[in-house]
Parts: sequence; C-alpha cells; structure tokens
Amino acid sequence: MTAPAIYLASQSPRRRELLAQIGIAYRTVPAQVDENPYPDESPELFVLRMALAKARAGRAGSAPVEDRPVLGADTAVAVDWRILGKPRDRADALAMLGLLSGRTHRVLTAVALCTPAGETSRLSVSHVRFRPIAPAEVQAYWASGEPRDKAGAYAIQGLGAVFVEWLEGSYSGVMGLPLFETAELLAEAGMGTFGAGVQGVPA
Repeated sequence: MTAPAIYLASQSPRRRELLAQIGIAYRTVPAQVDENPYPDESPELFVLRMALAKARAGRAGSAPVEDRPVLGADTAVAVDWRILGKPRDRADALAMLGLLSGRTHRVLTAVALCTPAGETSRLSVSHVRFRPIAPAEVQAYWASGEPRDKAGAYAIQGLGAVFVEWLEGSYSGVMGLPLFETAELLAEAGMGTFGAGVQGVPA
C-alpha cells in the first residue's frame, strides 16, 4: 500500500473525492470534536475553529511513527449570523430550506493543516442564491434522503443543484473542501499536487 502523503481528519465522501481529485494520497483518521458554536461566535470564526480542532484531534489520534500532516475541514451555511448545520430531523430540514428559498446565503468552509512545524488555516467564503422553492419540492427533496447529513440541508453536487440560481465563489468549497485554499496549504507545507500521490484509502 502506498504511504499516505497526509491524514484527512474527516469521513466525508465528498472531501475524500475532492482530495483525490488533486492527486493527494491520504488516509482518513477519526476526529471527534464538540461542534457547538460559542455564544455570539461568528460563522467565519466557528468554521475556522472547527477545522483546526478536527486537524488537531486527527493529529493526536494518528500513528506517531507516521508523523505526517493532518488536514481538517469544516463547512457551515450561514444566513446573516445564523449558522445552519446538519438538520436534526425532518422539521429542521424543512425550516432550513424554507429559510434559504428565494434568497442568498453564505457557505463558509475552513481548512486547517497541522504539521510538525506548526498549524495553518484558510477560509473560503461563497455566496449562493436559491430560487424560490415550493413546499412540495422541499418535502420531496427531504424524502430523497439527500439533505439528512448536509450543512444547510442541501448538497450542491446532488439533487440540490436544481435550487441554485447562481453561485459566487468556490464550487468545491460549497461541496466541503475548497481546492484552491487546500492546495495553498499543502504547497506551504512542501507538498505539491497533480500526481503527488494516489487516491487514499479509509483507515
């Protein structure tokens, strides 16, 4: 088995696919953190804190003999200062999608890299506008199963794409791993992309 270039502190299939897309070999490691925002914490500071906490947790849990960089990431959908995470249940998802209907929201994704030399992070901010969504569409979308584990109760790379009127920013960031910012972090750590490794395997 090819040694991983980095550890990925995430079990997200979308982040694994995006990391493999830029040719980085990785191995996933668990990263359990408290994902509750602090009182009055801005969405931007929240995702930056979460990404770094996940990278630190992944580094603490990775094998010491493989002292490789650990990448953490976190995504939040925000309407003004309100953070929309993964829906708790059907009612929560329907309320989120109703709030997003016919308006513009922000998608914030932070990435953090922990290495033996230190810690660095980046923030990607995208603006996404939804067309008005009929209540029957919202209910049908929930029934598809897609919104259940997605920040903001939608997936831009899936069925939720039909709601998106326009996007300004990073498509991969909205998916959960902004590749421009991720490549910057890896380059600063001395790792290139474009074939720097092979697709990783889950731990």
